[in-house]
Amino acid sequence: ISWRPTYRSSKFRNVYGKAGNREQCFDGIPITRNVHDNHFCAVNAKFLAIVTETAGGGSFLVIPVNKAGRIDPHQPKVCGHQGGVLDIKWNPFIDNIIASCSEDCSVRIWEIPEGGLRRNMSEAVLELYGHSRRVGLIEWHPTCSGILFSAGYDFKVSVNHCCSVGSPVKMIDCHSDVVLCMSFNTDGSLLATSCKDKHLRVIEPRSGKVLQEADCKSHRVNRVVFLGNMKRLVTTGVSRWNTRQVALWDQEDLSMPIIEEEIDGLSGLLFPFYDADTHMLYLAGKGDGNIRYYEVGTEKPYLQYLMEFRSPAPQKGLGVMPKHGLDVAACEVFRFYKLVTLRGLIEPISMIVPRRSETYQEDIYPMTAGTEPALTADEWLSGMDRASSVCVCVCACAEPVLMSLKAGYKRPCQKAFKAPVRERKTMVMNGLLESIPPKTENELMRMFFRQQDELKRLREELVQKDVRLQQLELELNNLRNNANKL
Repeated sequence: ISWRPTYRSSKFRNVYGKAGNREQCFDGIPITRNVHDNHFCAVNAKFLAIVTETAGGGSFLVIPVNKAGRIDPHQPKVCGHQGGVLDIKWNPFIDNIIASCSEDCSVRIWEIPEGGLRRNMSEAVLELYGHSRRVGLIEWHPTCSGILFSAGYDFKVSVNHCCSVGSPVKMIDCHSDVVLCMSFNTDGSLLATSCKDKHLRVIEPRSGKVLQEADCKSHRVNRVVFLGNMKRLVTTGVSRWNTRQVALWDQEDLSMPIIEEEIDGLSGLLFPFYDADTHMLYLAGKGDGNIRYYEVGTEKPYLQYLMEFRSPAPQKGLGVMPKHGLDVAACEVFRFYKLVTLRGLIEPISMIVPRRSETYQEDIYPMTAGTEPALTADEWLSGMDRASSVCVCVCACAEPVLMSLKAGYKRPCQKAFKAPVRERKTMVMNGLLESIPPKTENELMRMFFRQQDELKRLREELVQKDVRLQQLELELNNLRNNANKL
């Protein structure tokens, strides 16, 4: 009789989530209280953007990723919209370009200066008006530069050419209700949408033709995501018994899901995130504090549960760092930026594969989609493929230009972890005393908080030394009394 192990061997079975410490968090941010089911957060290797609570219009903050800590209450904002901002997305190929959509029926493109904003920005590079009602979703094309998709409450999906001014180049009008989610496959040749009419659709984005459609009555779909090049879709939704579900679909046959799995009985929306490099699926509930993660396979069981990251703070939304912005030396394979509304906090959560070796781990960092587009907007609209430079069928599209993360690998320095705490604090104090006087109000506030922390530390050291001095005096008196007795 052949024997089989009861466990499934996987190099990601020990992946764990690590929340950032206080110095790595962004504090003091008035996160929006809008109830729209979006993340209200976008991240890339340079900047972190968060939609904020504001009166008389819509605005969002743009903060450099490396400038964590308490944010200045007067931090400059992007504040050109006349209505609340509902979604923001960074351009995958240009780190300084961000798109936003709003309740004012517009989609706007902004160019953020190097180093971040120095004053409020109210003039956009481009304004697009193609919807008759508010715009709730935007998505950049994954391989083509300058193509932006937007979905409005007029039940239409607009294809926008961001290098030209005017009306949208294409309107996809196949939905009978509000579009809840949009997702592209790896090369951008297919677009999956979930709709409030309880239908799941796979659309050819160039022509707007519906290739597959599913009527999800038993599994009410809320969110959908493509599983890379596996020709599969994952959706999250609610069953007929109002329990949260995750379902796996074949993109070429949406007659019924391959599997349906119940998660729990909570009411918060489940946000799915997929990492095509590691084949890991993350499920994060809105209003929950936990993140479940699975490994996706081609054979049964298709979704292998790995572990769960738990936190007492509920999350309103989550931003995801692109692959080229991860810490490769720490074996970080995914990073979330969690929005905690009650505390006005943005907390980074790193998913780490524990490894003892200090060399570059090629098995967990394969070639990944890079920052160079495969096609221009005009080539994509004309059906041109860069590899062949000829006109191809409408379903074809260029594969993404891949890059290796090995160039960004730096061997972790062990000396930094062995440095005495006393010497490190002395260096901070010397830096405070020898620093140049602040020139702006923001620098002055940072200097003030640093000095307050340093004064608190010095007071604690002074109290400890007073206690030690009293102990030494008591010991000296005891020695004198013993000497007199002798």
